[in-house]
Amino acid sequence: MSSRPRPARPTSLPRRAGRQLRRALGARHEPLARPVDRARARACALSALGLLLALVLSATAALLSYRAAAPEADAERGRLHQVDATVLGTSQHAAAGGRLVAGFENGVDAEASWTHPAGRPHTGVVQAPREATTGTAVRIWVDPAGAVARPPLDRSAVAVSAACTGAGGLLALAALVVVGLRLRLRTLDRRAEDSWARSWALLEPRWSGRAGQRHED
Repeated sequence: MSSRPRPARPTSLPRRAGRQLRRALGARHEPLARPVDRARARACALSALGLLLALVLSATAALLSYRAAAPEADAERGRLHQVDATVLGTSQHAAAGGRLVAGFENGVDAEASWTHPAGRPHTGVVQAPREATTGTAVRIWVDPAGAVARPPLDRSAVAVSAACTGAGGLLALAALVVVGLRLRLRTLDRRAEDSWARSWALLEPRWSGRAGQRHED
C-alpha cells in the first residue's frame, strides 16, 4: 500500500462562507487571527448582505414597475382599435409618420385607406410589408378619432421592460458593492503591510543577530 498522504479536500463554499461569518461575528476562536483578518471577514459579510439587499430592491423595483405599467398598457389597448387598411400605393419616400407605428420590419410607407369602427372613412400613410401592392390589406391600429396610432404594449412587453429595469438596477447596485469591497480590502491590505513592516523592524535585528552585535560594539 502507498504511504503517500492523501491530498486535503477543498472546503465547500457553504463551509467557507460559514467560517467567514463566524470570524466576522467573533464567534470563531482563532488564536492566530489578527484584527485585520476579522475586519476582512466583516467586509466580506457586509458585501454579501449588500448584494442580497440589492437583489431584493431590484426585484421590488421590477415588480412595482410592472404593476404600474400593466394597467396603463391594458387601458391603451382598450382605447385603440385594429382595422384593415387597403394599400393605395407605396413609396419609399412617403411621410415618415407611418414608419413609427405600423409594426413591420423592413417595410415601406404606403398611402392607404381604412374605415373607422364608427364608419368614418380615413386615408393616410401607414407602413406596409415591402412586397405589398395596391389593394393589399394591412392591419393597423387607430385611435378613437381614426388616426393611425402606435401599437399598444402587451403584458409580455411590459414584463420584459420591468425585468430590464430590475436587472439594470441590480447591476448598478452590485457594482457599487463590489467597488466598495475592493476599496475596503485595499485599505486593510495597506494597514496589514504597515503593521508587518513595523513588526519586522522590531524583530529583524533580534532574529538576524544584529541586535547582539550592536550591543557588543
